[in-house]
Amino acid sequence: GCSDSDGVNMYGLDGEELWYADFNKGEGVVALPPFVDPMSFPGFYEQAVGDQEIMKANLAVSIKAYKNPPEAI
Repeated sequence: GCSDSDGVNMYGLDGEELWYADFNKGEGVVALPPFVDPMSFPGFYEQAVGDQEIMKANLAVSIKAYKNPPEAI
């Protein structure tokens, strides 16, 4: 998620959630049903944390550059 309040980053396939990073809990969560062969996602949480920091920095720059205009109704 790229906002100043999102606490999740999700990976999916064909509209189905496979894995997500729960930043509030500080861990990656495999969201596959029990009948699916187990999969691992090594390094995904660390990558998601890095991506989240980059997105927050980009969001701050954009807010400053556009002087945080009010949302159109």
